[in-house]
Amino acid sequence: MGDVEVTREFIARINAGDVDGLGRLMTVDHQLIVFDEAPVVGRDANIEAWHGYASSWPEYLIYPHEIVERDGVVAVVGHTTGSHLGLPDEEESLLTLIWVAEIVDGLVRTWQLEPDDREHRAAHGLSA
Repeated sequence: MGDVEVTREFIARINAGDVDGLGRLMTVDHQLIVFDEAPVVGRDANIEAWHGYASSWPEYLIYPHEIVERDGVVAVVGHTTGSHLGLPDEEESLLTLIWVAEIVDGLVRTWQLEPDDREHRAAHGLSA
């Protein structure tokens, strides 16, 4: 499975609320990096965090708009619904984010959320 396919499967596991399947796609040293939070480091810590998130927000879904592989990472721009933001889906769907996946040997080492802005889009080769 190529890096884009691994990233798509990672998103599919998130969307299905399949935390165990998500964990099987993580490296042991997996990191979740969100631009406005402290990083979560290690597969076990991330599985625990995802279990909490999935149980608190079971309707959480990621909707990719564009996926680009460049410079050893896969960047995804898209929107979510059902997240911790607590917004109606119509409002939340207007807020876009960038997720960046570093894939190593078919597993996700880093899952990083970045603001969707011109600078981050350009850095990852995403359309403006």
